[in-house]
Formats: sequence, C-alpha cells, structure tokens
Amino acid sequence: MKRFMMKATVFALVAVAFSSCSKEKFHITGTISNAKDSVLYIENLSLDGPVAKDSVKLNEKGNFEFADNRAEAPEFYRLRIANQIINISVDSTETIHVEASYPGMATNYKVEGSKNCDVIKELALRQIDLQNRAIAIQQDNTLSYEAANDSITSIVNAYKEDIKRNYIFKEPMKAYAYFALFQTLGNRLIFNPREIKDDVKVFAAVATSWDTYYPEALRGKNLHNIAIEGMKNIRIVENKQNQVIDASKVNVTNIIDINLLDNKGVMRNLTDLKGKVVLLDFHVFATKESPARIMKLRDIYNKYHAQGLEIYQVSLDPDEHFWKQQTAALPWVSVRDPQGVESQLMISYNIQGIPTYFLLDRTNTLYKRDAQMKDLEAEIKSLL
Repeated sequence: MKRFMMKATVFALVAVAFSSCSKEKFHITGTISNAKDSVLYIENLSLDGPVAKDSVKLNEKGNFEFADNRAEAPEFYRLRIANQIINISVDSTETIHVEASYPGMATNYKVEGSKNCDVIKELALRQIDLQNRAIAIQQDNTLSYEAANDSITSIVNAYKEDIKRNYIFKEPMKAYAYFALFQTLGNRLIFNPREIKDDVKVFAAVATSWDTYYPEALRGKNLHNIAIEGMKNIRIVENKQNQVIDASKVNVTNIIDINLLDNKGVMRNLTDLKGKVVLLDFHVFATKESPARIMKLRDIYNKYHAQGLEIYQVSLDPDEHFWKQQTAALPWVSVRDPQGVESQLMISYNIQGIPTYFLLDRTNTLYKRDAQMKDLEAEIKSLL
C-alpha cells in the first residue's frame, strides 16, 4: 500500500466558509432515543477542524432541531454525542430529518429529506465493513506479515474501484462524491492523492465538476490544490525512478529500511542491525500511556538484550526537544521521524494506529506485527 497520508481526519478538516449573510436557512430535525441528558452537538466540518455550531441537552424523548444559514455550495456537518457521529451534507435550504438510537447512532440511524445523506450513510457503513475486514486480516495469526499486507491491499483496491465506478465518477458534482474522496482506513486516506496517479485523477474529476457547478466553492479550489500537489509529487518520483542506479550500491534486504537520526545526531539504519532479533517499535512519547509502555519495553530489553535482542524505536513526536529529553536515558536505538504521523513509514509498514510494533528475525526479515502475536516474549524467545 502506497502513501495515503494526509491526516486520518482530513475529510473532517475540509469545508466551505459558513455563509453568514444569507437569510435563507436549512433545518436538521430529529429524534435520538436512549440518550436522555446527553449533549448533542452539530458541528461544521471546516478547514480548521470541526466547529461547534450549536448543541442541545436531550430530554427523555430525544427531540432536537438545528437551523443555520445556507451555503452557496454543498456543506458538511456532523451530529455528535461523545464519539458517536452521524455525517450530514446540506444542499441549499432543505430540511433533513434524522432518527437514531444511542449509543449505536453512528450505524443505527435513518435519514429523510436528502439523497446525499442517504448515500453518505451507505458509504459510511461500507467503510466500517472495510475497516472490520482489514482488522480481521491483521489479527489472523495464520497469516504472515506479507500475506496479511497483500490481502489488505487487495480488499482496499477492490473497494476503491467500486467506489470510483459506482459513486464518484457516477455523479462527481454530488456531495457524496466529495465525501467518498476523504474516507479513511485507520488513520490514512483510502484514496491517496499525493503519490498514486489514478487517485489524483479521481480528485481532479471531482474538482473539475465542482468548478462547473460551484465555481466559487472553497472545497473545489481545495481539491484542485490537492490534485496539483499530487501531480508534482508523482513527477518527482517518476524522475527519480528513471535515473540509472549503480548496481553496486543496491542493498538487497528483506525489510523496508529506515534511515533516521538518533537522539545523539547519528544516522541509524535499521538494516545495520542484521544478525540481531529486532523489536521495531513506533511510539509517541507525548501520550499519557507512554511511561507505562516504556517501562514494559525496558523490562523486555533488560531480559533479552544480552541474548541478541535490540529495540529500534521510531518516535513520531512533533517536538524534537521533548523527544530528546524523554529518550536521553533509554539504552536502545531511539530515532525520530520529523514527518510525524504523516510519515511515509506509516504507509510502508501499513500502520493504522500508534503505538505499534513488529518483530524482525536475525536475517533482517519482518517476522510478525503486534496484532499477530499473543505473547511477545514467547515470540522473542523463539527467534533468539
């Protein structure tokens, strides 16, 4: 799977400025059962992230009604209670009615008054199904890392072809086509407009259509910017691939190499650890779970380092100074990727969440990832 990066929440971060001057309004009404005393928010999905527009504390009946000024192009909102979300698109001055049940409102809801909202629900359910299938493959202990990765790539590619043919290209001017562009698998976009040429074409198709139907829409302009950036990135990659490579400088390994500076400013290559069993760990120190996790890694390192275990830990922390402070006393290889959660490594290693880890055997071959291991120490012992 190639680079799908952009933030896993990028769809929720792209929106048109809210129209404050229009007197025409849209309305979102409905009922959410089993949610007494819960606070229901309506949030506009803006360029700077979700922006709360209104909220209501639900009574026993769960009735609600929101209204706001119409925008000049399709706009996106979400109804949210805690982490349960219903995505809504609004076009003009329509009235949309939602019936849902908490706490499963993200999947257990009905919407009336908007074809776009009907299709967005359909897309959301299909995305959830894709996510569940990918997780099941990752957790299948009978599959090797390569087989699991190939299987996930296969189902994702099939999903993309289906969505392109039956949703995006079918009506690229529709709000649901725009929504489909920004669906995610884990924390990355399913359609990768930065490095996959066909995916750039998909973004460009919707951008062109929005130019025709909504020529002043910021969303359409944003799509154009994404497509242009993607085309530039692809040309750079293609130019590099066309360069002649000195065969004597090619290093054949069974792992995707990592070359990053450690906390002492020394370049550390993952492939240099060939001959050792390596715990390749991806970590963020700026989380409340970090101290406890580091203690567990210390215990493992102290037990097995003398027998040939090494830890190669990749930090995705944005603050370099903070990372250096946190790793100053750690005995293993500590490197940091300055790209953070947008790192190419997230794609190369099919990482859908942080923290995560992999085991490499002494030949520098990827053995298993965390989801495939029930007992990490037992797996380490088997490789030493």
